[in-house]
Amino acid sequence: MIETIIDFLSNGLTRASGWQVFLFTMVVTHITIASVTIFLHRCQAHRALELHAIPSHFFRFWLWMTTGQVTKEWAAVHRKHHAKCETEEDPHSPQTRGIKKVLFEGVELYREEARNQETLKKFGHGTPDDWMERNVYSRYTALGIVLMLLIDVALFGVLGLTVWAVQMAWIPVTAAGIINGIGHYWGYRNFDCEDASTNIFPWGILIGGEELHNNHHTFGTSAKLSSKWYEFDIGWMYIRILETCGMATVKKVAPEPKFVSQKNAVDLETLQSVVANRYEVMAKYTKTLRKAWAVEVASLREKAQIEANRLKSAKQLLQVEPSKLLASQKQQLQEVLQHSAVLKTMHEMREELAQIWERSTNSREQLVQQLQDWCARAEASGIQTLQEFSLRLRTYA
Repeated sequence: MIETIIDFLSNGLTRASGWQVFLFTMVVTHITIASVTIFLHRCQAHRALELHAIPSHFFRFWLWMTTGQVTKEWAAVHRKHHAKCETEEDPHSPQTRGIKKVLFEGVELYREEARNQETLKKFGHGTPDDWMERNVYSRYTALGIVLMLLIDVALFGVLGLTVWAVQMAWIPVTAAGIINGIGHYWGYRNFDCEDASTNIFPWGILIGGEELHNNHHTFGTSAKLSSKWYEFDIGWMYIRILETCGMATVKKVAPEPKFVSQKNAVDLETLQSVVANRYEVMAKYTKTLRKAWAVEVASLREKAQIEANRLKSAKQLLQVEPSKLLASQKQQLQEVLQHSAVLKTMHEMREELAQIWERSTNSREQLVQQLQDWCARAEASGIQTLQEFSLRLRTYA
């Protein structure tokens, strides 16, 4: 009897090898992150897709066992994060709370906000409210976690405790810590959206595609998080598989600009396309600015005798949306731009271009005229990169 118990504790029911246990752990944690990104995040919090009852109920049951997450609480906290991003009301912004706090105490920040009834009432609408949600998932949140513990121990014996511990830590570390922390602190940005979100890595595999956080914050209601040709969102791949099987319906993805070659007239169609794709437009303009900087920097360094560290700082500031710059940063940038008419013109015209899609009382006809005037002045500027950008802008359709 004792030998049987010892054998069970040592090997569990499966008698799996170390590599088999490792592969099992990687698979089940990946299912958990897929459940979070597809169901909780893209489906429930952002309504980017609709799921058939079968995958929906599977994701809910799996998350109950592996995270104890209550759908309404998760969606409400996340929606508030987007609504109040990088402000004092943001539940978990490293810009206001510090990177260390979010990275290591992200779960505590989530739990604290989840207890805020005002947040749940304002942001928790539209989430599941059926019998299972009311009487099982929300009522007995710890029961699923205990059930997962018993399953892991039954499968692998004492080693199952380690498997279970990794499962329990997976979302707090990857989502609450890495995505909510590093994803607003360090990385690259495809788009200069209103917050500090970044893409941590172009291949979104380990954390289900959530690594592409800047793309997500720019197009919050998009079911697809990848944007560039070299980026990969494994969560989107799973959604497409579900859609092919009739188990999901994608409601919205980020707009993709369409072009009409040889189009010269700036009309209402051009305006609408430019406004709809304004983040892509400004990303292209920033790229144009970098090209102009590469040409002008030698002159700034040699003729204006500007120090290397000031040039580096100015280059970074030049790529930031002008409205986001502090007064001291604007002054610092102007001190450099006064030595380059090209960069000064391009910086000013960037501000003017952004005004077209900002809140305005102008009619559509007036905005079309404003865009026409902008293109005419860009092409008459004598700045090649600006001229090329303007000609490309005319082809938006």
